[in-house]
Amino acid sequence: MKLTNKIGVIVDSFGVGVREGLRKAKEVGADGVQIYAVSGEMDPAALTAEARRELKAYIASLGLEISALCGDLGGHGFQDGAANPAKVEKSKRILDLALDLGTNIVTTHIGIVPEDTNGEVYHNMQTACEELGQYAKSCGAYFAIETGPERSAHLKSFLDTLSTNGVSVNFDPANMVMVTGDDPVEGVRLLKDYIVHTHVKDGIRFREVDPREVYGALGFEPMDHGKIAQMVTSGEIFKEVPLGEGKVPFDAYFAALQEIGYQGYLTIEREVGVQPEVDIRLAVDFIRRYK
Repeated sequence: MKLTNKIGVIVDSFGVGVREGLRKAKEVGADGVQIYAVSGEMDPAALTAEARRELKAYIASLGLEISALCGDLGGHGFQDGAANPAKVEKSKRILDLALDLGTNIVTTHIGIVPEDTNGEVYHNMQTACEELGQYAKSCGAYFAIETGPERSAHLKSFLDTLSTNGVSVNFDPANMVMVTGDDPVEGVRLLKDYIVHTHVKDGIRFREVDPREVYGALGFEPMDHGKIAQMVTSGEIFKEVPLGEGKVPFDAYFAALQEIGYQGYLTIEREVGVQPEVDIRLAVDFIRRYK
């Protein structure tokens, strides 16, 4: 097996700001970057047309490209119908920014897809994703749902109810291993028609957990990345670890991505650890062993 996919890095994983993170991404040997674009300096409302052109040119000057933007709005995802109009509108503006910066992918969490397909929460999520999917499709773009909150078969059944593939998948094998205990190799095969972006991350699951306790849901606390980072660090339920030290079967996982003809980015995400740059550099080296 010989991988030809480009290697990406989430700029925010370095914890040093966008510009310095971009430089570090170049230093560790990445081909591209993913950037959070929800608030602060990357909030679409804060970036004028001129600022977008300047940022795009700066990224290109480093020899990098953007693999995707992250448009995760947190909270309860799109479970709350009353909050959805504002969230859908913000998501569209993030996609507009992505297109201005040269990528057509925005990754996000939409909340856990409930088992009750006739319930209000399922309907709320379906309605929001249908609107987002149609908007993305009209732009030749994708909103990519990150795997992990539900098993891949259930996520596929939800995506199959939408009229377009404008809402697709950002495949994260470690989330599946750590939270649902799902098989990422089989998940790749099940979701093959929807995978447009991937994260490269590893982890270990120590005991079963209700995904709602991790990702939030109506009736539970809202999703909070700080809380998730504490959970993966503590190792009480699961733990994120450097590539190759966890339970993601990378030989079989990468082979499955090749099998389905996936040509997109392998983007490194490191949400914990005291030396993220060291871990990310090692992750780049780990992926290169397959090239």
